[in-house]
Amino acid sequence: MKKLNTVLTAAVLSALLAGCDNGSQLDPQKQIGPDPELPQAKNFLMPPMQVPEGTAWKQGEMPKVAEGLKIEKIAEGLMHPRQVYVLPNNDILVAESNGPAKPTTRPKQLIMGIVQKSSGKGGAGGNRITLLRNVDGQWQKHTFIENLRSPFGIQLIGNTLWVANADSLVKFPYQEGQTEIREPGVEVTELPGGPLNHHWTKALLASPDGSKLYVGVGSNSNITENGIGAEYRRAAVLEVDADSGASRIYAGGLRNPTGLQWEPQSGKLWAIVNERDEIGSDLVPDYMTSVQENGFYGWPYSYFGQHVDSRVQPPRPDLVEKAIKPDYALSSHVAPLGLLFYTGDNMPQYRGGAFISEHGSWNRTPLNGYRVVWVKFENGKPVGKPQPVVTGFLTDDQKQVRGLPVGLAMDKQGGVVIADDAGDSVWRISAAQ
Repeated sequence: MKKLNTVLTAAVLSALLAGCDNGSQLDPQKQIGPDPELPQAKNFLMPPMQVPEGTAWKQGEMPKVAEGLKIEKIAEGLMHPRQVYVLPNNDILVAESNGPAKPTTRPKQLIMGIVQKSSGKGGAGGNRITLLRNVDGQWQKHTFIENLRSPFGIQLIGNTLWVANADSLVKFPYQEGQTEIREPGVEVTELPGGPLNHHWTKALLASPDGSKLYVGVGSNSNITENGIGAEYRRAAVLEVDADSGASRIYAGGLRNPTGLQWEPQSGKLWAIVNERDEIGSDLVPDYMTSVQENGFYGWPYSYFGQHVDSRVQPPRPDLVEKAIKPDYALSSHVAPLGLLFYTGDNMPQYRGGAFISEHGSWNRTPLNGYRVVWVKFENGKPVGKPQPVVTGFLTDDQKQVRGLPVGLAMDKQGGVVIADDAGDSVWRISAAQ
């Protein structure tokens, strides 16, 4: 009965808040690419929220894939699998986590928590890393590392495994083939955390030579409503020296950089970024972009270059003037959480382009995202429109959500592994032959 009441309460609140906005006025396709259409910002007493009801995958149900592909479930029964990482021996590490507890500072947060919980986005995460191993076609699960603090990013450099907790970067000794690590991790550096840790996920990427680690750190608010002091070293990509732990801001003004990758042709650093909320269903488009050293990308003072956000006071015209326009918009509120440049041979039609997982909107009518797409790259730049690759996480009537795609990784056979947050599963796509 308690669960039913929670679902009903969430449904009522969602419907009420969605009524504050008359929904999207734009085809999402007009907000994709280097020059998205950006309508006038709206203001709300309470921003609209819409989240479909969460429901479990039924026996035999699975996401839909593009023609020529197949999909299989390689793990289930996990606790919010967020990130996946393939080790050199083809074992797969899965970071299981949800956000750490944080204080409620605004009425919106209380309501949003109730609404989102009904979709499967709530609930405790595993605070651990699980290892998946394929033995004679059967996938085994091993508890690899326990007692972590909302882990997300994972990287292996030599014999050192790096894990980005919600508030720290830690390292562990690693030996190929082991199925558990019991040695305590060594904290190399703190990461922005604290009691208020609004965007808690910390994306992680090693430099090609292993000397540096790049950490994506999201903002501590939507647009500084918790004070600019709460944004110290946030909304940025940090560069950490692997030997000393010393760090610096590599690039700033990126509201929530949730995925980092090296683009294979140019060698440049790329990120996917979740943009700001509460100014309408059609603002602001999330995006992916190359990340320039010492670059500034607008947050919180502006978006998509010099489009000023008047909510942020005092204004900073000096920073707006230098704001770099992102390379490629993904449309509004799709919530990209996973990025993978595909370099394998199993699915040659996708080689060189970028897979992006769209976790899905919670504040847009109609809903947007809830899929994995692929964007073609030419000469180190995205071209054309995203192609849907994995869909079916959201039911056709948009009333129920069965899963939420997050982390992406490529295994040694060229298959793509997908963490399904709400579905508590891991999927793998590959060529159908």
